[in-house]
Amino acid sequence: MTLSIKMTAALLLAGVTLTGCERSPQPEPVSETASFALPEAISNNAVAVADGPEGPTLYSFNGLKAGKGWKDTSSAAFACVIATESCKIIASVPVPEGRLASAAVTVAGKIYIFGGYTVAANGDELSTPEVFAFDPATGRYEQKADMPTPVDDMVVVPYQNRFIYLVSGWHDEGNVSVVQMFDTQTGAWTEATPFPGTPVFGHAGGISGNSIIVTDGVASVFADGKRKFVAAKLSWRGDIDPQNPTQISWRGVDAHPGPAKYRMAAAGDEAGQRVIFAGGGDNPYNYDGIGYDGVPAKPSGGFFAYDLKSDSWQELGRLAEPSMDHRGLAQAGQDYYILGGMDAEQKVTDRIVRFRIRN
Repeated sequence: MTLSIKMTAALLLAGVTLTGCERSPQPEPVSETASFALPEAISNNAVAVADGPEGPTLYSFNGLKAGKGWKDTSSAAFACVIATESCKIIASVPVPEGRLASAAVTVAGKIYIFGGYTVAANGDELSTPEVFAFDPATGRYEQKADMPTPVDDMVVVPYQNRFIYLVSGWHDEGNVSVVQMFDTQTGAWTEATPFPGTPVFGHAGGISGNSIIVTDGVASVFADGKRKFVAAKLSWRGDIDPQNPTQISWRGVDAHPGPAKYRMAAAGDEAGQRVIFAGGGDNPYNYDGIGYDGVPAKPSGGFFAYDLKSDSWQELGRLAEPSMDHRGLAQAGQDYYILGGMDAEQKVTDRIVRFRIRN
Protein backbone atom coordinates (compact mmCIF):
# COMPACT_ATOMS: atom_id res chain seq x y z
CA MET A 1 0.00 0.00 0.00
CA THR A 2 1.32 3.43 -0.93
CA LEU A 3 0.77 6.15 1.63
CA SER A 4 0.57 9.80 0.71
CA ILE A 5 2.88 12.17 2.55
CA LYS A 6 1.14 14.00 5.33
CA MET A 7 3.41 16.72 6.55
CA THR A 8 2.49 18.23 9.89
CA ALA A 9 4.23 20.89 11.90
CA ALA A 10 4.82 19.25 15.27
CA LEU A 11 3.27 21.53 17.83
CA LEU A 12 3.83 21.42 21.54
CA LEU A 13 0.79 20.99 23.77
CA ALA A 14 -0.51 24.47 24.31
CA GLY A 15 -1.48 25.88 27.67
CA VAL A 16 -0.15 23.01 29.78
CA THR A 17 2.57 23.40 32.39
CA LEU A 18 4.77 20.30 32.57
CA THR A 19 6.72 19.93 35.78
CA GLY A 20 10.28 18.77 35.21
CA CYS A 21 9.95 18.98 31.42
CA GLU A 22 11.67 21.68 29.42
CA ARG A 23 10.36 23.31 26.28
CA SER A 24 12.46 22.60 23.22
CA PRO A 25 14.02 25.59 21.43
CA GLN A 26 12.78 26.77 18.04
CA PRO A 27 12.44 25.70 15.32
CA GLU A 28 10.05 22.94 16.34
CA PRO A 29 10.29 19.37 15.03
CA VAL A 30 8.46 18.11 11.96
CA SER A 31 6.83 14.70 11.58
CA GLU A 32 5.42 12.99 8.50
CA THR A 33 3.93 9.74 7.33
CA ALA A 34 6.34 8.49 4.69
CA SER A 35 5.35 7.78 1.09
CA PHE A 36 6.78 4.26 1.35
CA ALA A 37 5.49 1.47 3.59
CA LEU A 38 6.45 -1.95 4.86
CA PRO A 39 5.61 -4.92 2.58
CA GLU A 40 2.92 -5.95 5.05
CA ALA A 41 1.39 -4.69 8.26
CA ILE A 42 3.48 -5.70 11.28
CA SER A 43 3.61 -4.77 14.97
CA ASN A 44 5.72 -5.62 18.03
CA ASN A 45 8.61 -5.99 15.58
CA ALA A 46 12.32 -5.62 16.26
CA VAL A 47 13.81 -2.75 14.25
CA ALA A 48 17.29 -1.49 13.43
CA VAL A 49 19.15 0.60 10.87
CA ALA A 50 22.38 -0.41 9.14
CA ASP A 51 24.32 0.17 5.96
CA GLY A 52 22.94 -2.26 3.40
CA PRO A 53 24.01 -2.91 -0.19
CA GLU A 54 22.15 0.23 -1.28
CA GLY A 55 23.15 2.50 1.60
CA PRO A 56 21.42 3.25 4.92
CA THR A 57 18.56 0.79 5.30
CA LEU A 58 15.77 0.26 7.83
CA TYR A 59 15.25 -3.34 8.92
CA SER A 60 12.31 -5.08 10.62
CA PHE A 61 12.39 -8.59 12.12
CA ASN A 62 9.66 -10.80 13.61
CA GLY A 63 6.42 -9.39 15.02
CA LEU A 64 2.64 -9.68 14.84
CA LYS A 65 0.64 -9.70 11.62
CA ALA A 66 -2.74 -8.07 11.04
CA GLY A 67 -4.88 -10.96 12.31
CA LYS A 68 -3.46 -10.52 15.84
CA GLY A 69 -4.07 -14.17 16.74
CA TRP A 70 -1.59 -16.79 17.89
CA LYS A 71 -1.19 -17.94 14.29
CA ASP A 72 -0.18 -14.41 13.28
CA THR A 73 3.15 -14.38 15.08
CA SER A 74 5.78 -13.85 12.41
CA SER A 75 9.45 -14.43 11.66
CA ALA A 76 9.30 -12.23 8.55
CA ALA A 77 11.99 -9.66 7.83
CA PHE A 78 11.89 -6.52 5.70
CA ALA A 79 14.46 -4.06 4.38
CA CYS A 80 13.61 -0.46 3.44
CA VAL A 81 16.26 1.52 1.55
CA ILE A 82 16.07 5.14 2.66
CA ALA A 83 17.55 6.70 -0.51
CA THR A 84 15.06 5.04 -2.85
CA GLU A 85 12.18 4.92 -0.35
CA SER A 86 11.52 1.30 -1.25
CA CYS A 87 10.87 -1.76 0.90
CA LYS A 88 11.19 -5.46 0.18
CA ILE A 89 10.87 -8.82 1.89
CA ILE A 90 14.19 -10.43 2.83
CA ALA A 91 15.06 -13.83 4.30
CA SER A 92 13.05 -14.57 7.43
CA VAL A 93 14.67 -15.04 10.81
CA PRO A 94 15.63 -18.77 10.86
CA VAL A 95 13.33 -19.96 13.63
CA PRO A 96 10.51 -22.53 13.38
CA GLU A 97 7.85 -20.23 14.85
CA GLY A 98 7.13 -16.53 14.81
CA ARG A 99 8.41 -14.30 17.59
CA LEU A 100 6.84 -11.39 19.46
CA ALA A 101 8.64 -8.78 21.57
CA SER A 102 12.14 -9.51 20.27
CA ALA A 103 14.72 -6.74 19.98
CA ALA A 104 17.44 -5.75 17.52
CA VAL A 105 20.50 -3.50 17.63
CA THR A 106 23.35 -2.72 15.23
CA VAL A 107 26.97 -3.18 16.30
CA ALA A 108 30.00 -3.03 13.97
CA GLY A 109 27.82 -3.23 10.88
CA LYS A 110 25.83 -6.31 11.88
CA ILE A 111 22.34 -6.45 13.36
CA TYR A 112 21.93 -8.60 16.47
CA ILE A 113 18.44 -10.00 17.07
CA PHE A 114 17.51 -11.21 20.55
CA GLY A 115 14.82 -13.51 21.84
CA GLY A 116 11.13 -12.78 21.82
CA TYR A 117 8.38 -15.18 22.76
CA THR A 118 6.24 -17.77 21.01
CA VAL A 119 2.49 -18.27 21.43
CA ALA A 120 0.92 -21.73 21.27
CA ALA A 121 -2.63 -22.59 20.21
CA ASN A 122 -3.66 -22.98 23.86
CA GLY A 123 -2.24 -19.55 24.69
CA ASP A 124 0.95 -20.75 26.36
CA GLU A 125 3.83 -18.33 25.88
CA LEU A 126 7.52 -19.20 26.00
CA SER A 127 10.49 -16.83 26.17
CA THR A 128 13.04 -17.89 23.57
CA PRO A 129 16.84 -17.83 24.01
CA GLU A 130 18.07 -17.50 20.40
CA VAL A 131 20.44 -14.77 19.27
CA PHE A 132 21.24 -14.12 15.62
CA ALA A 133 23.67 -11.81 13.87
CA PHE A 134 22.31 -10.59 10.54
CA ASP A 135 24.83 -9.36 7.96
CA PRO A 136 23.23 -6.72 5.69
CA ALA A 137 25.99 -7.22 3.11
CA THR A 138 25.17 -10.89 2.53
CA GLY A 139 21.59 -11.12 3.82
CA ARG A 140 22.56 -14.09 5.98
CA TYR A 141 21.95 -14.94 9.63
CA GLU A 142 24.51 -16.47 11.98
CA GLN A 143 23.34 -17.98 15.25
CA LYS A 144 25.22 -16.86 18.34
CA ALA A 145 25.33 -18.12 21.93
CA ASP A 146 21.88 -18.30 23.53
CA MET A 147 20.88 -15.85 26.21
CA PRO A 148 21.65 -17.31 29.66
CA THR A 149 18.27 -16.01 30.83
CA PRO A 150 15.83 -15.94 27.90
CA VAL A 151 13.90 -12.68 28.00
CA ASP A 152 11.42 -10.81 25.86
CA ASP A 153 9.98 -7.28 25.96
CA MET A 154 13.35 -6.11 27.32
CA VAL A 155 15.39 -2.96 26.67
CA VAL A 156 18.42 -3.59 24.44
CA VAL A 157 21.22 -1.02 23.96
CA PRO A 158 24.70 -1.12 22.35
CA TYR A 159 27.91 0.16 23.94
CA GLN A 160 31.38 0.98 22.58
CA ASN A 161 30.43 -0.63 19.25
CA ARG A 162 31.10 -3.96 20.93
CA PHE A 163 28.87 -4.75 23.90
CA ILE A 164 25.08 -5.14 24.05
CA TYR A 165 23.03 -4.85 27.25
CA LEU A 166 19.67 -6.51 27.84
CA VAL A 167 17.90 -4.76 30.72
CA SER A 168 15.12 -6.49 32.70
CA GLY A 169 12.19 -7.96 30.72
CA TRP A 170 9.94 -10.99 30.97
CA HIS A 171 11.23 -14.54 31.44
CA ASP A 172 8.57 -17.27 31.06
CA GLU A 173 6.70 -16.75 34.34
CA GLY A 174 7.71 -13.30 35.54
CA ASN A 175 9.82 -10.19 35.20
CA VAL A 176 13.53 -10.31 36.00
CA SER A 177 16.02 -7.72 37.25
CA VAL A 178 19.03 -9.23 35.52
CA VAL A 179 21.13 -7.11 33.14
CA GLN A 180 22.81 -9.40 30.62
CA MET A 181 25.82 -8.18 28.63
CA PHE A 182 26.82 -9.76 25.33
CA ASP A 183 30.32 -9.27 23.91
CA THR A 184 30.02 -9.31 20.12
CA GLN A 185 33.79 -9.81 19.74
CA THR A 186 34.13 -12.89 21.95
CA GLY A 187 30.55 -14.19 21.80
CA ALA A 188 30.49 -14.42 25.61
CA TRP A 189 27.72 -13.46 28.03
CA THR A 190 28.32 -11.72 31.36
CA GLU A 191 25.98 -10.36 34.00
CA ALA A 192 26.25 -6.63 34.62
CA THR A 193 25.00 -4.71 37.65
CA PRO A 194 21.34 -5.72 38.11
CA PHE A 195 18.51 -3.30 37.39
CA PRO A 196 17.48 -1.93 40.82
CA GLY A 197 14.03 -0.69 39.81
CA THR A 198 10.83 -2.69 39.78
CA PRO A 199 11.34 -5.51 37.25
CA VAL A 200 9.23 -4.75 34.18
CA PHE A 201 8.44 -5.76 30.63
CA GLY A 202 7.48 -3.50 27.74
CA HIS A 203 9.65 -0.69 29.08
CA ALA A 204 11.64 1.58 26.77
CA GLY A 205 15.17 2.91 26.85
CA GLY A 206 18.24 4.04 25.01
CA ILE A 207 21.88 4.95 25.48
CA SER A 208 23.98 8.03 24.78
CA GLY A 209 27.65 8.12 25.69
CA ASN A 210 28.07 6.06 28.86
CA SER A 211 24.51 6.56 30.13
CA ILE A 212 21.39 4.42 29.79
CA ILE A 213 17.87 5.73 30.43
CA VAL A 214 15.08 3.23 31.14
CA THR A 215 11.48 4.28 31.68
CA ASP A 216 8.00 2.84 32.31
CA GLY A 217 6.91 -0.71 31.48
CA VAL A 218 4.58 -3.18 33.16
CA ALA A 219 5.00 -4.71 36.61
CA SER A 220 3.55 -8.01 37.76
CA VAL A 221 1.82 -7.80 41.16
CA PHE A 222 -0.40 -10.08 43.22
CA ALA A 223 -3.63 -8.73 44.64
CA ASP A 224 -6.57 -10.66 46.11
CA GLY A 225 -4.74 -13.86 45.34
CA LYS A 226 -4.48 -13.06 41.65
CA ARG A 227 -1.68 -11.86 39.41
CA LYS A 228 -2.27 -8.46 37.87
CA PHE A 229 -0.30 -6.46 35.35
CA VAL A 230 -0.04 -2.77 36.11
CA ALA A 231 1.67 0.16 34.44
CA ALA A 232 4.91 1.11 36.18
CA LYS A 233 5.73 4.80 36.08
CA LEU A 234 9.45 4.80 36.76
CA SER A 235 12.64 6.18 35.26
CA TRP A 236 16.21 5.08 35.94
CA ARG A 237 19.60 6.29 34.77
CA GLY A 238 22.50 3.88 34.54
CA ASP A 239 26.03 5.26 34.16
CA ILE A 240 28.47 2.66 32.80
CA ASP A 241 32.09 2.45 33.93
CA PRO A 242 33.89 2.56 30.55
CA GLN A 243 36.89 0.75 32.06
CA ASN A 244 34.71 -2.06 33.41
CA PRO A 245 31.47 -2.25 31.38
CA THR A 246 29.91 -4.80 33.74
CA GLN A 247 29.65 -2.05 36.36
CA ILE A 248 26.62 0.23 36.04
CA SER A 249 25.81 2.90 38.61
CA TRP A 250 22.01 3.07 38.67
CA ARG A 251 19.96 5.87 40.19
CA GLY A 252 16.33 6.83 40.02
CA VAL A 253 15.45 10.04 38.17
CA ASP A 254 12.23 12.01 37.80
CA ALA A 255 9.52 10.25 35.85
CA HIS A 256 8.49 11.86 32.59
CA PRO A 257 5.36 14.06 32.60
CA GLY A 258 2.04 12.40 31.88
CA PRO A 259 0.94 8.79 32.40
CA ALA A 260 3.18 5.76 32.02
CA LYS A 261 3.45 4.41 28.50
CA TYR A 262 3.82 0.85 27.24
CA ARG A 263 6.07 -0.29 24.39
CA MET A 264 7.30 3.10 23.28
CA ALA A 265 9.83 3.45 20.48
CA ALA A 266 13.16 4.72 21.84
CA ALA A 267 16.74 5.40 20.76
CA GLY A 268 19.80 7.26 21.98
CA ASP A 269 20.84 10.56 20.41
CA GLU A 270 24.63 10.75 20.65
CA ALA A 271 24.94 14.27 19.22
CA GLY A 272 22.23 15.66 21.50
CA GLN A 273 23.36 13.68 24.56
CA ARG A 274 19.84 12.50 25.21
CA VAL A 275 17.47 9.57 24.73
CA ILE A 276 14.39 9.97 22.50
CA PHE A 277 11.01 8.32 23.22
CA ALA A 278 7.99 8.23 20.91
CA GLY A 279 4.46 6.83 20.87
CA GLY A 280 3.46 4.01 23.20
CA GLY A 281 0.18 2.73 24.60
CA ASP A 282 -1.76 4.10 27.57
CA ASN A 283 -2.95 0.74 28.92
CA PRO A 284 -0.91 -2.47 29.33
CA TYR A 285 -1.97 -5.43 27.17
CA ASN A 286 -0.56 -8.76 26.06
CA TYR A 287 -0.24 -8.57 22.28
CA ASP A 288 -3.61 -7.76 20.71
CA GLY A 289 -3.92 -4.15 21.89
CA ILE A 290 -6.76 -4.90 24.31
CA GLY A 291 -5.80 -4.18 27.90
CA TYR A 292 -5.50 -6.81 30.59
CA ASP A 293 -8.49 -4.99 32.11
CA GLY A 294 -10.51 -5.36 28.90
CA VAL A 295 -10.14 -1.70 27.90
CA PRO A 296 -8.58 -1.10 24.44
CA ALA A 297 -5.23 0.67 24.61
CA LYS A 298 -4.87 4.02 22.87
CA PRO A 299 -1.60 5.18 21.30
CA SER A 300 0.31 8.32 22.20
CA GLY A 301 1.01 10.93 19.54
CA GLY A 302 3.90 12.64 21.30
CA PHE A 303 7.67 12.35 21.37
CA PHE A 304 10.02 13.62 24.04
CA ALA A 305 13.55 13.14 25.38
CA TYR A 306 15.57 12.74 28.53
CA ASP A 307 18.44 15.23 28.44
CA LEU A 308 21.49 13.69 30.07
CA LYS A 309 23.29 17.01 30.47
CA SER A 310 20.59 18.62 32.61
CA ASP A 311 18.97 15.43 34.00
CA SER A 312 15.57 16.62 32.80
CA TRP A 313 12.83 15.74 30.36
CA GLN A 314 12.17 17.72 27.19
CA GLU A 315 8.87 17.63 25.34
CA LEU A 316 9.68 17.78 21.62
CA GLY A 317 6.53 17.54 19.52
CA ARG A 318 3.76 15.49 17.97
CA LEU A 319 3.90 12.54 15.60
CA ALA A 320 2.09 12.66 12.27
CA GLU A 321 0.18 9.57 13.45
CA PRO A 322 -0.17 8.25 17.01
CA SER A 323 1.20 4.73 17.37
CA MET A 324 2.03 2.02 19.88
CA ASP A 325 3.37 -1.54 20.22
CA HIS A 326 6.94 -0.75 19.28
CA ARG A 327 10.27 -2.45 19.99
CA GLY A 328 12.64 0.28 18.90
CA LEU A 329 13.21 3.57 17.14
CA ALA A 330 15.51 3.67 14.11
CA GLN A 331 17.77 6.69 13.55
CA ALA A 332 19.40 7.51 10.21
CA GLY A 333 21.18 10.85 9.95
CA GLN A 334 18.91 13.51 11.44
CA ASP A 335 15.74 11.46 10.98
CA TYR A 336 14.00 9.01 13.30
CA TYR A 337 11.75 6.24 11.96
CA ILE A 338 8.88 4.26 13.49
CA LEU A 339 8.20 1.08 11.51
CA GLY A 340 4.73 -0.46 11.78
CA GLY A 341 2.94 -0.77 15.11
CA MET A 342 -0.71 -0.32 16.01
CA ASP A 343 -2.98 2.65 15.37
CA ALA A 344 -5.76 4.25 17.40
CA GLU A 345 -8.14 1.38 16.59
CA GLN A 346 -5.57 -1.23 17.65
CA LYS A 347 -5.09 -2.20 14.01
CA VAL A 348 -1.68 -3.42 12.88
CA THR A 349 -0.21 -1.05 10.30
CA ASP A 350 2.40 -1.06 7.54
CA ARG A 351 2.96 2.66 8.04
CA ILE A 352 6.37 4.27 8.42
CA VAL A 353 6.41 7.53 10.39
CA ARG A 354 9.50 9.71 10.55
CA PHE A 355 10.37 12.83 12.44
CA ARG A 356 13.28 15.21 12.72
CA ILE A 357 14.37 17.20 15.76
CA ARG A 358 15.74 20.49 14.54
CA ASN A 359 18.07 21.43 17.35
